[in-house]
Amino acid sequence: MITVKKEGIILEKTTLFFENEGVLNPAAFKEDNCVHLFYRAVSTGNHSSIGYCKLDGPLTVQTRNEQPILVPQFDYESQGMEDPRIVKIEDTYYLTYTGFDGVNALGCLATSTDLIHFEKKGIMVPQISYEEFNALAKTNDSIHEKYFRFNEHSGILEKNGIKMLVWDKNLMLFPRKIKGKFYLIHRIRPEVQIIFGVERLEDLTPAYWTEYFENYNNFILLSPKYDHEVSYIGGGCPPIETPQGWLIIYHGVKDSLNGYIYSACAALFDLENPQLEIARLPYPLFQPELIWEIKGEVNNVCFPTGTAIFQGILYIYYGAADERIACASIKLSELLNELVSNKNEHGK
Repeated sequence: MITVKKEGIILEKTTLFFENEGVLNPAAFKEDNCVHLFYRAVSTGNHSSIGYCKLDGPLTVQTRNEQPILVPQFDYESQGMEDPRIVKIEDTYYLTYTGFDGVNALGCLATSTDLIHFEKKGIMVPQISYEEFNALAKTNDSIHEKYFRFNEHSGILEKNGIKMLVWDKNLMLFPRKIKGKFYLIHRIRPEVQIIFGVERLEDLTPAYWTEYFENYNNFILLSPKYDHEVSYIGGGCPPIETPQGWLIIYHGVKDSLNGYIYSACAALFDLENPQLEIARLPYPLFQPELIWEIKGEVNNVCFPTGTAIFQGILYIYYGAADERIACASIKLSELLNELVSNKNEHGK
């Protein structure tokens, strides 16, 4: 077992109009000795925008904006911009988030060159109905039966005049191109999927997605495996490049008598072939234990979304009980050694 230190709460909600219901699930980008946090800020009525603060070192708030840095502007995000992640590839910052229109939750993208001004690029994931997904997915003999239970929306085809689509969340990019091409992670419950070998993000067209779903099993990155992730899993923090492979911190969900329990989990993937899982922790990296993780807007939640490394220590920023932002830390070398000791048959 490895030693994880709960560093405590970093940010809590304020009386400001845009974050008076909660702050959670931040994107994190380390620059020199500071960390830029772009966090989900929730206002009355469960409307989300993106707030911003700057940390001095990994834990100390230096500045915090009193206005959101990004707000809903388009129909696809009219009810909220949720759960951002961020990476920098070459000279561009890619901030992904979930756009919520009151009916559908879909992965979206905004880009920046200065972390101040962002250009929204729209929905990046497939906009597909359950019926369309069902028809395409049936060409895959071994697709998990939970896909149909999680995504059929109880048979509802339309809500508030809006067509019901398969929810596709947790969108994020790998922080560099691999063999000159973009790689991305996204999540349609209950598994985590990968998009690989894309020359341009504009190539993610309806025709691309049709072929993608027709060969869907080729794009499964992570499937539930252990007890703490038995219900479903989802993306967490953008991949971290290490000599041992891509370190991916994700979230695992387990149903219990008290509802779902969300834990932070860890796995390792091949650097040049990120579809290849090398190792996975057989237990949670950390899970809800403290009162502010157990009780909140949604109980029993540790939801990791951003990381920063300082002097060999990996700091993981996470939403705690969907109401506040907290941080946990671990020696990166210790985590990697533990993962290597749990290699699977592909990582031998």
